[in-house]
Amino acid sequence: MQIAILVTNTDDSAFAQAHPRDGAKFTTLVQMARPDWSCDVYLAKGGIFPEDITTYDGVMITGSPASTRSGAAWIDRLMGLIRQMHDARLPLFGVCFGHQAIALALGGTVDHLPGGWVHGLTWNHLVARPDWARALPDEVAIYGSHVEYVRDLPEGAVPLMTRDGINTGFTLGDHIATTQHHPEMDHGFICALTEELRSHMGPEVYARAQDSLSTAADQPALAEAIARFFEAAARA
Repeated sequence: MQIAILVTNTDDSAFAQAHPRDGAKFTTLVQMARPDWSCDVYLAKGGIFPEDITTYDGVMITGSPASTRSGAAWIDRLMGLIRQMHDARLPLFGVCFGHQAIALALGGTVDHLPGGWVHGLTWNHLVARPDWARALPDEVAIYGSHVEYVRDLPEGAVPLMTRDGINTGFTLGDHIATTQHHPEMDHGFICALTEELRSHMGPEVYARAQDSLSTAADQPALAEAIARFFEAAARA
């Protein structure tokens, strides 16, 4: 399969420059499960998009510190492309910002997280189990970092995962799946990011994050589930 990765991460700091960029992290995630698949990276945050998105077998939208509600021109363009992909039933997987952008583009709502910043390892209850997710445990461990969330799902969407009563993933038809959290992040990166953001998140969030990172995420199982999602969506 050939997958398009739409990078929305607007962080160009020295920290970001010192670590693998999102295009590389998502390519690694895909090829962890399917080494023979190819990935093309597009810097959507810079207004760079595929000329014809329908030439791809599937699309992934990455995370970002940007807000889906900012009204930036590139975000408006991305929203239109999401609606185009939905109409074409093109297999689409959204992560964090991507999860929120898909929801917002298709009629859902995004809001500030009621409990404040979530960072570190998150445990997500699998509330639906499509066939492609059969390898996932009932409680899925995924690294996360966010202050906004999907408050209301788009019409027709089905919850996939929840955490503390808040939606952290959904499906829509056979062709869309999302997660609020970050399957592309490995343990080394989330630990480094936690230190980088320490002064911004405050002592309580930092302490919780540090405590959570004694356990690793279910990254191999997530990579396999995402690959199976694209395979199942292609057959649908």
